[in-house]
Amino acid sequence: MSRLPASGRNSRSVSASTAMPAMAAMPERLRRMAVRAGSVLLVALLALALILWWAARWTPDRQQYPVQGINVDASNGDIHWGWMKAAGADFAYVMATDGSERTDARFKANMAGAREAGVRVGAMHRYNVCQLAADQAANFIRHVPRRFDSLPAVVWLDFDDRCSERPSRALLLSELATFLAQIEAHSGKRSLIAPGPAFDKEYDVSNGIARTIWLRRDFFEPSYGAHAWTMWQANRHVRLAGASGTVGWNVVRPEGETM
Repeated sequence: MSRLPASGRNSRSVSASTAMPAMAAMPERLRRMAVRAGSVLLVALLALALILWWAARWTPDRQQYPVQGINVDASNGDIHWGWMKAAGADFAYVMATDGSERTDARFKANMAGAREAGVRVGAMHRYNVCQLAADQAANFIRHVPRRFDSLPAVVWLDFDDRCSERPSRALLLSELATFLAQIEAHSGKRSLIAPGPAFDKEYDVSNGIARTIWLRRDFFEPSYGAHAWTMWQANRHVRLAGASGTVGWNVVRPEGETM
């Protein structure tokens, strides 16, 4: 049997001797890369958890905004109103009606619970641009009793996935004025309007309806609206013991300040 030349055997031995350590070292490099990637992911997850923890607890400085409160609806479950007051809620707005037919299942219980705990309370109506203002006003008047100690009603204005229509601005303002006139005749108080940023951008409702405005922006003062806000929803992610899910946290502008 013929044999390989000595030089051939040596070259094969050298190749094998250099390749084997490289192959053995590769899994170790991959392991170190995986450990580093895992560490980076863990740090990112911890940072995210810290941000979410902070967001769920942040409220504006009480010295700057002495009067603060919450807005809630049925999704917050059976609220322990004494705990809401202890958490710093000076007032509360509770969802009452939605469009021409819907009512909030927890409206009566929330109104009674807030009053019993000594929290000033008012009703909210979610306005639907697809339904007649008179029908929506009838729904509100039917379910929200007139009380002298209630806060002025709030009309929540936003787009809704259940309603794809976009009426003209003139029609929207006319219908909204009708709605406001009817519920204000019932309550005896002028209402607030609470347009979301997209809604106000499309309809400029804060410029078309002469009412006190409640604007919304998480963590930073709102920069939209035709005039200075009176109320600001500063954080819609607040979690409080005694309420399910998240509540909206709001502040009232101190007298004399402007945007």
